[in-house]
Amino acid sequence: MTLLSPEEWQAVALSLRVALWATLGGLPFGILVAYALARWEFPGKQILNGLVHLPLILPPVVTGYLLLLTFGTRGPIGSVLQDIGIVFAFRWTGAALAAGIMAFPLMVRAIRLSIEAVDPKLEQAGATLGASPPWVFATVTLPLVLPGILAGAILAFAKAMGEFGATITFVSNIPGQTQTLPSAIYAFLQVPGGEASALRLVVVSVVIAMTALMLSEVLSRRIAKRVAGA
Repeated sequence: MTLLSPEEWQAVALSLRVALWATLGGLPFGILVAYALARWEFPGKQILNGLVHLPLILPPVVTGYLLLLTFGTRGPIGSVLQDIGIVFAFRWTGAALAAGIMAFPLMVRAIRLSIEAVDPKLEQAGATLGASPPWVFATVTLPLVLPGILAGAILAFAKAMGEFGATITFVSNIPGQTQTLPSAIYAFLQVPGGEASALRLVVVSVVIAMTALMLSEVLSRRIAKRVAGA
């Protein structure tokens, strides 16, 4: 139970890689979208809010198929990207894209709630002193919402680690290339005698997810204390 085979370690390492890039790639967009939904009023705001949360409502397989239609080598975006050497379909980068999209709603929601908890008068005070909106955000809003950003990022990481439906539909289940932890568990359960390997990976998944959640709680509390004492 304590030792993983090379194939199992490969799935763990690929999942960590996919989840990390899914989180880092989505974080700038998550902060921007969360701030727009929390502070701005513009036509189509509710449509944007619906699109952001759509992956939570749609079956993951549907999301994966839409990604395949859009970012596949014959898709409107995928064909253009292929011309410049960027391919997502059936690559680990596609797994990161799928995982990032599925985790994006959780990230945005956590950050948005954190931004909405900040008193707008604090931002207005910075603006009255002559600070530009980007500078107000960087010096006033961002330090106050760091706990929410951190919580959103770690939740997104944990979600990306466990993503299965959209990933397997978009990039398949290729050992060593696109086979993440959930895909490996599914594959082991399909072959006789694979239950032990599947169980080991289940344990690894639970440990990683619980560690991420506890780390998020601890770091969020520490940052919140520092912000409160600043």
